[in-house]
Amino acid sequence: MTNMYPILEYDSNPNAMIEPHKLLRRHERMPEYCVLCFFQEVIAAACAEAEQVLVLRSEMGSNPVYVIEQDGRRVAVAHPGVGAPLAAGYLEELIALGASKIIACGGAGVLNKELAVGHVVVPVTAIRDEGTSYHYLPPSRDVSASPQAIEAIEQTLQAHHVPYVIGKTWTTDALYRETPGKVAQRRDEGCLTVEMEASAFFAVAKFRGVTFGQILYSGDDLSGDEWDSRDWINGRPDTRQKLFTLAVEACLRL
Repeated sequence: MTNMYPILEYDSNPNAMIEPHKLLRRHERMPEYCVLCFFQEVIAAACAEAEQVLVLRSEMGSNPVYVIEQDGRRVAVAHPGVGAPLAAGYLEELIALGASKIIACGGAGVLNKELAVGHVVVPVTAIRDEGTSYHYLPPSRDVSASPQAIEAIEQTLQAHHVPYVIGKTWTTDALYRETPGKVAQRRDEGCLTVEMEASAFFAVAKFRGVTFGQILYSGDDLSGDEWDSRDWINGRPDTRQKLFTLAVEACLRL
């Protein structure tokens, strides 16, 4: 099992020293449908009068889990945390609590400036340039989202005539080490976007046998000689709200 590179020492034993389902019992108020939303301001608005069913916790503090209703059906809503380790940990806990059909919505940097700010991107596969996924699946270059989730997302976007592209994303832990060479390499591999969680999300979902997909919107631009923020957060409140609404609908199609 010993390897020159510890990250490649995958252990196929499904049982870990700390198992989420032993720490957390299935919650009776937790629906199987769950949307992970990276936009705190959207969660605050959408869940202002929603039922708070439980709270996830980390050293960063409390992370509420709400339940909203759409067309008479219940959907859990929570922030997934930022970065692969925390996002994977929260996903593990939500699965243990009862979530099994999950859609995440967030933003991503683009590796092609032709993707205008706000354009919807559906990642089908993710380059595993982070560490978390290697503890869930054997080493490989990439990992895929659930086909059922991709289908549900595409059906939802098409139903609302929302332009989108599907493709590959680059998941990395190190936002301050996205060098020009790495950007060029990932672009040559076919990556449209860069973010910090997708490959870990996909790996956890595969390991736990749940359905998971993600919707992104094009944000800052890394394709030029210098980084361009394109005011991708503050300048797009409507985009962020709409993406959440689409994620909820896509989740209920699962």
